[in-house]
Amino acid sequence: MKILLISEYSRLHNSLKEGLKALGHDVFLIGFNDGFKNYPVDFPIIKKWDTGFLKKIKMAIYKTTGFDISSYFTYLQFLKYKKECSGYDVVQLINENSFYCTYQFEKRIISNLLKKNKKIFLLSCSYDYLNVKYCFENSKFKSVIPLYITNKIEKKSFYNILKFRTKSFKKLHLFIYKNCTGIIASDLDYHLPLIGNSKYLGLIPNPINISKIKFEPLQIADKIIVFHGINELNYFKKGNNIFEEALEKIQQKYQDKIEIITVKNIPYNEYINLYNKAHIILDQVYVYDQGYNALEAMAKGKVVFTGAETEFTNYYNLTEKVCVNALPDVDYLVHELSYLIENPAEIIEIGKRARTFIEKEHDYIKIAEKYLSMWN
Repeated sequence: MKILLISEYSRLHNSLKEGLKALGHDVFLIGFNDGFKNYPVDFPIIKKWDTGFLKKIKMAIYKTTGFDISSYFTYLQFLKYKKECSGYDVVQLINENSFYCTYQFEKRIISNLLKKNKKIFLLSCSYDYLNVKYCFENSKFKSVIPLYITNKIEKKSFYNILKFRTKSFKKLHLFIYKNCTGIIASDLDYHLPLIGNSKYLGLIPNPINISKIKFEPLQIADKIIVFHGINELNYFKKGNNIFEEALEKIQQKYQDKIEIITVKNIPYNEYINLYNKAHIILDQVYVYDQGYNALEAMAKGKVVFTGAETEFTNYYNLTEKVCVNALPDVDYLVHELSYLIENPAEIIEIGKRARTFIEKEHDYIKIAEKYLSMWN
């Protein structure tokens, strides 16, 4: 098959591409490389007029005319790749707003892809219209939405979520929904809101290229090392403020037994190397399931604080911990960290189970086969 993957968020599409190519398929990736993370892309698109003085001019023009210059330049870049984006058996959008354009330009790009290719699928691996709608209508669903509702996150830093509640993005959703062959979810946070939807094809777990990620059983000779990586754009959404407060208490409680490494806004390759010597990774708190960073850390055999709710353990029929369920509760996090620090043998065992879980449920070749089956 000839396959075109649209854009990148977390290395999901790169790992899927590697799995598909290993199975003998022709695969290409177009779009953004997710900012400072700088993931590889075959046909790169750069978001222009998006920083500094030019961004201020862009915003002024948009407020007065409704015309978005960044979207226009993205559309022009896509047109340069029109030939490269034609003739595919499958095109997969990573999101309902894969090109970060306003409705008019996003629709133009997708319309072109629909005309020039056989099938288009939509991946639900981040917030989109249906997911945001579900989260707002179900206040007890574990997500970052309650932070906004209770005014703990300001509106301007919540735009990438709130935009899916606007009329134009509802129109974009309906256009994609009508024309795509089906929707696939990457984990339980996106699977649960889609249950019962007529276009929903099912959950395919995130692909992890385990051939590139070396597993080394954890060894604790001296201090237990805790790693906390921060993306400041998502500081509150990931629960980094809660992790930092918990770490302050842990530092005071176990200052001679632990080492804490905190990093901010670093490229992907540097990020994964920096946490190599860590035993425990703090990922995020408002999720049911693991995101990409958590899964890669688990593949290395780290103990990760991330989503591991009952829905997750039931879905995968787990009876022992493969990671630690993180909650937005400082005292709870301190308790869980304390238990591991005082029981280092448990850290080693969870690390081993984490790797086994990734090999069983997230191996990139097995996942690529699942995508092929679903696309067909």
